[in-house]
Amino acid sequence: MLSFEALQILDAIERKGSFAAAADSLNRAPSSLSYQVQKLEQDLDLVIFDRSGHKASFTDAGRLLLERGRILMNAADEMVSDAKSLAHGWELDITIAFDGLLTARAFFPLVEQIGRESNTRVRLQEEILAGAWEALSEDRVDILISPKPQSIPLDVKMMELGVSDGYWVASPDHPIHNHARPYDVETRRLYRSISVADTARSAKSITYNILDEQPRLTVTSMTEKYHAILDGYGIGTMPSWWVEEDIAKGRLRVIEGSEPYKLDWVMAWKRNRMGNAKSWLIRHCPKVLKMIQPVSKQNVD
Repeated sequence: MLSFEALQILDAIERKGSFAAAADSLNRAPSSLSYQVQKLEQDLDLVIFDRSGHKASFTDAGRLLLERGRILMNAADEMVSDAKSLAHGWELDITIAFDGLLTARAFFPLVEQIGRESNTRVRLQEEILAGAWEALSEDRVDILISPKPQSIPLDVKMMELGVSDGYWVASPDHPIHNHARPYDVETRRLYRSISVADTARSAKSITYNILDEQPRLTVTSMTEKYHAILDGYGIGTMPSWWVEEDIAKGRLRVIEGSEPYKLDWVMAWKRNRMGNAKSWLIRHCPKVLKMIQPVSKQNVD
C-alpha cells in the first residue's frame, strides 16, 4: 500500500539529491530510508530507482509516483488547511461582485490584506447593471458593490459607500463636436452609442442613456467600451477614474452642453450566511475603493 510517509520520502530524496541528505532532513537513518524504499518497490512490484549508475536515479515509473504523489500531498495539505479555516469560522471561498464601472484592480489590495488573515479564496466577478443584483439575489455572489438601485430586496442589507462623477465623452476628432449644440437629443441620435451588455440571465435587462433609433454598439466590458470611444467609434458616458487623464491630455473630449453625472454607490449582501471572511470584507471594502467619494455618514438599511 502506498502511504503518505512513502511519498514524503520520495519527495525528500528528489529535493535533497541523495538518500543520505533526505534521511538527515527527515531525521531518519539512511538505512531506514533505503529499507522503506526497497519494501515499497516489493509491495508495488515496481522499480522506483535505477541503481546501475554511481548515483541512484528515478525510473520513469518512480518519477510518475513522485509527481502524482506531490499532487496528493498538496491536496492533503489544502484539505487540512481548509478544515482549520472552517473550524475557526472562515469561509473556504467567497465572491465579491462589482459593477463593471469599477475594475478588479481596485480590489487587489483587499485580497492581499485578507490573505494575511485567512486562507479564504477570493473570487472577483464583474457584473453589469441588472445582472449585478440578480447575481446577489440568486446567491452566485456573497458581496456586491454597485450603483444604488431604485429598490432593495427585503433580504438584502445595504451600506452606502459614496458618490462618483462621470462624463459624456467622445474622441476629440469625432464629428459630434462640430455641431452647434452637440448634446441635444437630435444631435446625439445621429451618432453611435457605445454600451455594455447587461449580464442578467433571467431578470429584465437595463439600459441607460440610449435614445430610440440611435445606432448602437454593444460590447461585453467597460474596457471594450472605453477603447471603442477612445478610438472614435461612438459616444457614451464613462466614470471619472476611467477618463480624467484622457480628458486632461486631449485624448478624449467632454461633449459640450453635457453636465457631469453622479452615481450613488452601495455595498450589499444577504443577511444570512455570515462567516468571518464576509464580515471582514464588509468592514474593509470601503477603505480600498478610493475612487468613490465617501458620504459624510454611512447608513445601514
